Amino acid sequence: MIGKDIDRNTHQSRGSVRLFLCGDVMTGRGIDQILPHPSSPELFESYMKSALGYVHLAESASGPISRPVDWAYIWGEALPALDASVVHLRLINLETAITHSDSPWPGKAVNYRMNPANIDSLKVASITACNLANNHVLDWGEQGLLQTLETLDSARIAHTGAGKNGTEAGRPAVIDLAGGDQRLLLFGFGMPSSGVGHAWAAGEDRPGVNFLASLDDAGFRRVYDAMAQFRVPGDLVIVSVHWGPNWGFDIDPAARDFAHRLIDSGAADLVHGHSSHHIKPLEIYRNKLILYGCGDFLNDYEGIGELEGFRPDLALMYLPTLALQTGELEALELKPFLIRRLSLAKATMKDSAWVRNILCQGDRSNAPSLTVAPDGSLHLETQH
Repeated sequence: MIGKDIDRNTHQSRGSVRLFLCGDVMTGRGIDQILPHPSSPELFESYMKSALGYVHLAESASGPISRPVDWAYIWGEALPALDASVVHLRLINLETAITHSDSPWPGKAVNYRMNPANIDSLKVASITACNLANNHVLDWGEQGLLQTLETLDSARIAHTGAGKNGTEAGRPAVIDLAGGDQRLLLFGFGMPSSGVGHAWAAGEDRPGVNFLASLDDAGFRRVYDAMAQFRVPGDLVIVSVHWGPNWGFDIDPAARDFAHRLIDSGAADLVHGHSSHHIKPLEIYRNKLILYGCGDFLNDYEGIGELEGFRPDLALMYLPTLALQTGELEALELKPFLIRRLSLAKATMKDSAWVRNILCQGDRSNAPSLTVAPDGSLHLETQH
């Protein structure tokens, strides 16, 4: 874990902070191959034996990609849109090992890695912090995880959810707001339901992820107690959790109850859920934001042609504004993009309408009321 100091007079004077959140950012495999310093393309998958195959699939679907691309290419039109949004913190789930390791985790079917020399592809987007508690951070073994941590530290990108041991994996990323007058704590947890196995759990002397075994009372107490160690009055807390299967719009009742308990108890101000390869419904619960599945933001699945009804080609930028004193949601803007040629392009109005329909399908009492603006962005304004 490293900390960052974000001093913005704009949010300090308003008493609020505006965030960028998204789901899985996967910069390995095919994406790594189009960047200036590609890793060896060798894969150990039954479906594909070379990462270049994913580049060819994307080109077959959407057109040629001139290689190597520049650092900003993979973010496409999302990057200028993000810069124009004037956010103060940029938080992602990084679902890629950043390593030279050539030793994949034994028996694992799919392994993602990005060459550490390509770290500028994250730096160009000014990422503040990332969750690492997911089912791909140890794809290339413990050495792959350790090099991921070292590379992020060198790039001054804060991280949470994985570490050299259990103590480090459980620490939050601590981000100072308004010159240090207040802090945001980002905690990361990975669950078996998303494919994180017990073997990946960080131990006393073992690198690994911050493992959350269940969403029952014991699981809740584990998360609550972990946050109580670090939280002081005035802190904002985000719980970033990798949970649930890759596909399906339904919200697990246990996940809903767990998220509600985090907010009811005062342990969390925002729940940042991810793992699904597509967006899932969201909730506004007691004026706090719950994201059950943010979908993928960057991936190399273009052209595979599976499960189109879930729209895995749609990426969504979440831009919530939180009150510094209460953590309550003051405003929410969402910007949809399409994954095309391993980059992000602005979505159509039809796509925006589809996104709105999905996001509002949750619990009727907590479902958001969203409107689609003429530019295709979606908006919610909360009243206090």
